[in-house]
Amino acid sequence: MSTAELTSSQAPPEAAAPARRGSKYFLRRLAANRRTAIAGGFLLLVGLAALLAPLIAPHDYRDIVGKPLTQGGVLGVDDFGRDVLSRLLIGLRTSLAVALSAVVIAGVLGTALGLVAGYGSRLVSGVIMRGIDILLSFPPIVLAIAVVAAMGPALINVVMVIGVLYIPRFTRIVYSQVLAIRHVEYVEASEVMGTRRSTILLRTILPNVAAPVIVQLSLSVSFAIQMEAGLSFLGLGAQPPLPSLGTMVGAGRDFLEVQPSLLIYPSVLIILLVLALNVFGDGLRDLLDPRRRGTDS
Repeated sequence: MSTAELTSSQAPPEAAAPARRGSKYFLRRLAANRRTAIAGGFLLLVGLAALLAPLIAPHDYRDIVGKPLTQGGVLGVDDFGRDVLSRLLIGLRTSLAVALSAVVIAGVLGTALGLVAGYGSRLVSGVIMRGIDILLSFPPIVLAIAVVAAMGPALINVVMVIGVLYIPRFTRIVYSQVLAIRHVEYVEASEVMGTRRSTILLRTILPNVAAPVIVQLSLSVSFAIQMEAGLSFLGLGAQPPLPSLGTMVGAGRDFLEVQPSLLIYPSVLIILLVLALNVFGDGLRDLLDPRRRGTDS
């Protein structure tokens, strides 16, 4: 086989097709799925609201703007007389920041471990995957509560704990994908050409396992939001006066009979966020699946 033939075989057909089609094809197929498009639009609006929260919030989330537990303002005021809408926007910003930071940590470390385990020696693979199995043997929420309680309630501790707990999700996905493609022609061609192993991992294998990682990123954000909300509900996350969706749910439960909206607003927002992320993740999975792309070609 000539050098030109080896070079041309490094990109698999299913990976090359989307590259030729470009972003317009991707967006057209994304918009064609109504549920995915609606979920994506909602997430875009929520992301913008969280990003611009300090600018669009009617008041500072710490300011007392009215009589406690009244309907003043757009969504009323809480038990301390603070504007609920302002705190909801800042709480959304806090929860998303924690979830996204944790998922980025999990995604980067988990993907790196999966690549090394899948393409490394049997010893390296065994050590990494047995460590992942040990981490998976603990119930995530119980382990998170124990670790955060021991480290102390702080957002940075919540980010680190959630990030570590979700590493196995990415490691297992990437590991299985690497095992599936490590002996295909375009990988073996790179090896025959004398390409460094690190280069093969980053330039040949990683781009071809990116699709399931992207899908897992979307789905993991929804789980991370729920985990952060649970920890904050228990008082282990954001500390007063900084709000998060979980702390607002925890504070609102004490006034369920007096002003149920304090509990309803953050709870509904969490539900909608998780639902939208799951629907969008499912849509991405269908869109990035090479078998489904082949049927739509």
